[in-house]
Amino acid sequence: MDTRYLTYILTIAKKENMTKAAEELFVSQSTLSQYLSKLESELGTPLFYRSKGRLTLTQAGSLYIEAAEKVMSIKNVLYQNIQNIENRGHITVGVTSQFGLTMLTDIIPAFKVQYPDIIIEISETNLPGLTRMISEESIDCGIMAINEIHPFSPDQVTILREEEVLFSIPVNHPYRKKNPDRPIPIGEFAKSFGEENILLSKKGSTLRRLTDMVLENAGWIPSTVCETNSISTTRSMVAMGIGVTFISDSCASDREHVAYYHVEPKLTRLNALVTRKNWIQSQASQCFCNAIRNYFN
Repeated sequence: MDTRYLTYILTIAKKENMTKAAEELFVSQSTLSQYLSKLESELGTPLFYRSKGRLTLTQAGSLYIEAAEKVMSIKNVLYQNIQNIENRGHITVGVTSQFGLTMLTDIIPAFKVQYPDIIIEISETNLPGLTRMISEESIDCGIMAINEIHPFSPDQVTILREEEVLFSIPVNHPYRKKNPDRPIPIGEFAKSFGEENILLSKKGSTLRRLTDMVLENAGWIPSTVCETNSISTTRSMVAMGIGVTFISDSCASDREHVAYYHVEPKLTRLNALVTRKNWIQSQASQCFCNAIRNYFN
């Protein structure tokens, strides 16, 4: 049951602004405007009054929104009832980071013992991609690393923990001799590592945002830059002496070849469970999400 376009109209009504609605839905403003114009033409009446960038419901619009909310409610109840039949169902979950894959590896075996007929479909993607999938409701939930709750609403997000981000260098790096374990102040990076090749995550990731912040605050302009989305590749490149990088605590392995430093002030990101809007959960999906919420406890 494809209710995506109903979600479009409901979001426009909530935001009362086409630009803000498009941002929340992760679609272009032109796409949203074209769909609304097409719908109003089909109905033969406007659904919104336009006034100085604000969209407010007409009488016809109020009737449409009321009906759309009923349809969404019927869909949610129907899907829940179907999923509850003999505890069968399908849960789609996305992950952006290694900690999410590790968590699912630990959680799923016990969950499958209790709910053997539930199918869990896992997608691994980047932060912008998973954010879009949750906003479009094409996936049930995501286990993700984020810098902030935006653009999700608070009721969609459960913060699992605050994870530290560390600075990594090869164990045989000359810096180790003068500083084997002391935290590195941000102001020291340009002086101590200004000539190093820095390995960056792709733009849009939590690690990239933190790295860009450090580079700006430290006045650090690296001599060369390499971008990759693979943490394991980045870590291996550090071990081989190809460059230095920032790595989350959950991925700080291979300590025989890679040295990790705390940063001062401390760098952190949030590990979170984010669920899609309008997800009426079955008993099985509630159990699955609770296992994720309690994982770090």
